[in-house]
Amino acid sequence: MSQPLLASLFDQTERQPLSVSELTAQIRGELEKRFFTIWVEGEISNYRAHGSGHWYFILKDEFAQLRAACYRSNNQRIRFRLEDGMQVRARGRLNVYEQKGEYQLVVESLEPVGAGALQLAFEQTKRRLQAEGLFAPELKRAIPIFPRRVGVVTSASGAAIRDILNVIARRTRTVHILLAAARVQGESASHEIVRAIRFLNDHHQRALRDGDLDATVDVMIVGRGGGSIEDLWAFNEEAVARAIRSSTIPVISAVGHETDFTIADFVADLRAATPSAAAEIVATHESELCSRLAGLSATLARSIQYRIADARNQVHELAQSTAFDAVAARLHDAVASVDAADYRLRSAIKTSLQDIHRRVNAAAHSLSPVQLRSVVAAGRARFDSLKRLRDNAIATRVEAAKQDFAKAAAALDAMSPLKVLERGYAIAQDAQGQIIREASTMSVGDELRLRLWKGTLDCRVEQTETE
Repeated sequence: MSQPLLASLFDQTERQPLSVSELTAQIRGELEKRFFTIWVEGEISNYRAHGSGHWYFILKDEFAQLRAACYRSNNQRIRFRLEDGMQVRARGRLNVYEQKGEYQLVVESLEPVGAGALQLAFEQTKRRLQAEGLFAPELKRAIPIFPRRVGVVTSASGAAIRDILNVIARRTRTVHILLAAARVQGESASHEIVRAIRFLNDHHQRALRDGDLDATVDVMIVGRGGGSIEDLWAFNEEAVARAIRSSTIPVISAVGHETDFTIADFVADLRAATPSAAAEIVATHESELCSRLAGLSATLARSIQYRIADARNQVHELAQSTAFDAVAARLHDAVASVDAADYRLRSAIKTSLQDIHRRVNAAAHSLSPVQLRSVVAAGRARFDSLKRLRDNAIATRVEAAKQDFAKAAAALDAMSPLKVLERGYAIAQDAQGQIIREASTMSVGDELRLRLWKGTLDCRVEQTETE
């Protein structure tokens, strides 16, 4: 306490007392002048966020406590969230509330003791969103293999958009870029990023409603180049994370360098190490496209050959299992039909695949992006048509063979000796197992076996009679 205040307090007589208001006013003047800007370290207790946006809490240590208030205009700049028990350093000024005779610290800034403020805010946001399930793997959507239109949220003048455009131009001519420009650094950056994400989603939904499929956005890249944690902070904001998660368009995060991780990386459908890496993901190289088509052609051809070979084996097995020449002949005809269908299918597929491969190679060098997309679409449609033709032909042939086999089995069953035995007849066999057809072949005393519908009887001949 200053000397003038002490002098005024102790230089009083009984005839000249100070009123409570006068004393409090003098104390307020001295305290607010002396402790205009101070740093105080302590533990937060009784933290309360008022509906007005102001924060109220107590700073305490082992021996004392101090009321504190951080008004909305100041706490909007504080990145981390206050929690009871947190150790902080508070910068502010003392303020006396005369009506209650109390004083408090009006806080202008806060720093956590230990971890940096931004790192603490990062960890708090990450834990909170993870607990809500925003990072769950089952929420991740697949990134389209051949996107036609890619939305990009980044600065219009930054290195990120230049890198993305260069990579895509080098790899393909079929991908179009729709830039939703936004600041990626500074206080307003997070708001602009959220607005840009919503703009691309609105554009996509309008295109769907209008039936303009060429204007839809297949995938979105959200990112920027590298920098410090302060530079990248907009991509750690909760509002940006929620905008990414609520996007109807799959999102690739591409923030900073390979070692940089932001909240956007955890919530996005896919993380790319850099903007250039994101561009490589969405832009399939034309030579790679041709290679993929060739691989699909070979896979389809092998699949058809395997299915036909399997069907042929089934038919051969059915043919070998029948005992009737007529049925065998019909099965042989079925096998021949399958073989003929096999030859026609393979010839048609070979011709079609050669034609598709030739058209794709030509398109990769001469066609416009729209024409190239048309060729690819036609190739896909032809593949689907051939696959359906293959499946239908095989299914028809196998079903016909199965029906022939069923008829043969029914005929065989009707003529089976077991059916005769079931009606009360028996089969007689001599000691060598040969069927006895005439009584004259047996003599008195010979042993024989009678085979019934259920079981056998061993017998001895006592008398023979011939008709």
